Amino acid sequence: MKQIASRIDKVHEEWYPQPLNRIRKKEYPLLESTTTYLDHAGTTPYPKSLVKRFSKDLRYNLFGNPHSQSPSATLTTERIENVRKQMLWFFKADPSHFDLIFVANATAAVKLVVDSFQACNSRAGFWYGYHSDSHTSLVGARELAVAGSRCFYSDAEVEEWIETDAEPQLEGRDCGAGPSSRLFAYPAQSNMNGRRLPLDWPGRLRRSSKFHHDNLYTLLDVAAFAATAQVDLSDSDNAPDFTALSFYKIFGYPDLGALIVRKEASHVLLMRSYFGGGTVDMVINGEGKEWVARKQSSVHEALEDGTPAFHNIASLESALIVHHKLYGSMEKVSRHTTQVALAMYRQLIALSHSDGTPVCRIYTDANPGYGNSSLQGPTITFNVRDSRGNWIGKSDFERLAILNGLQLRTGGLCNPGGIASCLGIDAKEMRHNYDEGLRCGNGLDEINGKPTGVVRISFGAMSNNKDVKSFMRFLNIFVDRVDKSNQPVKTPGKQDQQDRPLFHNDQYAVVGRHFKLIKESKSRIDFGAINLRCPVAHCNKIFESQQTLQSHFQIHGSLGLHLSFGGSPYKLFSVHVKWKKAANNSRNP
Repeated sequence: MKQIASRIDKVHEEWYPQPLNRIRKKEYPLLESTTTYLDHAGTTPYPKSLVKRFSKDLRYNLFGNPHSQSPSATLTTERIENVRKQMLWFFKADPSHFDLIFVANATAAVKLVVDSFQACNSRAGFWYGYHSDSHTSLVGARELAVAGSRCFYSDAEVEEWIETDAEPQLEGRDCGAGPSSRLFAYPAQSNMNGRRLPLDWPGRLRRSSKFHHDNLYTLLDVAAFAATAQVDLSDSDNAPDFTALSFYKIFGYPDLGALIVRKEASHVLLMRSYFGGGTVDMVINGEGKEWVARKQSSVHEALEDGTPAFHNIASLESALIVHHKLYGSMEKVSRHTTQVALAMYRQLIALSHSDGTPVCRIYTDANPGYGNSSLQGPTITFNVRDSRGNWIGKSDFERLAILNGLQLRTGGLCNPGGIASCLGIDAKEMRHNYDEGLRCGNGLDEINGKPTGVVRISFGAMSNNKDVKSFMRFLNIFVDRVDKSNQPVKTPGKQDQQDRPLFHNDQYAVVGRHFKLIKESKSRIDFGAINLRCPVAHCNKIFESQQTLQSHFQIHGSLGLHLSFGGSPYKLFSVHVKWKKAANNSRNP
């Protein structure tokens, strides 16, 4: 493990233009002082120099609405077109073969494609195929596919569909007529566990002469993939027809997305019904006289409705320059994040309770691809079990993580198929869970012995070994370590903290298996009537009084837990513990 950690510490010396520790200290001071950030799959933090550079850009340049001929409007138009070309080259997409449409985010890009397919296939409708390991935004497109849809539950099913002559099975609605066109969508990387899917499917489908591949187009969601890998569209013959992405996952800022379109497939989008401001050359109103002349000079000009988010688009120039200065290239980011994720994965699979049972149930394929960037992104998804085999609820886990200054993601991760597959939950069970009260983002963590969600940690360009160590230090509080004398072994932690009160307010307590707060009351609370349970998840000892719980905490070491619930009627609840060796005759302090 020390060799892996050393490798991470040295990796920036080999790949990044400057030492990573210097980058973090200068560009991401919050990551050095206040938190351990492990949700790069959601969005990566933005560097200080990006903010400074774009702030200077705004101070010295006046950007006007581009739908004008004024100097400020002309400046905006020029900047937008320059950024468009820069971003195409960033993804190795030749502007002669591709166009880039700015949208709000990857979901908006998907919706633009699907709405256009619905419009141009209004009679027979279009057929839609999608991979089960897709983000909800891809799954939702099936509702518009009136000619039928199919969910492919594995890569093997997709391979069989590509190679065989069988007509695809239809699921959902079927209008009874053959589809005018077909659309197959899937993610380049699972947003749930970071598994990377084959990138050769679009080219193989385009070359296929099979009947059920006729008039078929491909949509690739690279939102998760693009954050830490190079999107390479240099081979236009094998590239997807439509590529959806979000820039904030790559640069941290701006909050913007894009749809990259193969020009050979752009006619599908240009047949949509709706038109907005800036996409037409003339519109005539009047009953029986309605007429519109749509812009045809470029794909993006016909599809970017209304005033574009021109300040956000302008900021992409700063984002590109700063990203290149800090990290050099996406290939270097990929190599670095692959090593960080590998180090974390190896430590997680090695972590076990005193009886040898694993602490983490990690959700991967039979042959995990950590260490191979073509198979696996820097994301790890798992659940935690105590030594008794009980699941640690995802909500409890996240609550404890927040207490320890860690930021991560828990829940269903907007990936219904991936979650159902890894947790072994079928459709009937999912409907039952919904009837039992399970909703997106709520605290119902376990039903009928199965978790309802997962924990996800993910790494980015500026992640380092310190992040790995911080998380592993935190995870150790869930590990049951007991020596031969049945004495709990000290949890690793700093030894130099001063003694502080365990509870700042007598009216708050850890109740049951969860962190709960007792509302303020002028009357004295009878703690003897409340079952107090140690919040260190692997322990779970129950105490009759707050005093005995405080005393018991000494065996767990310096956890340094902090919890703050602002606003009435709750006050501060915090835990500060200094390690003190337990007496030999004190088995249950």
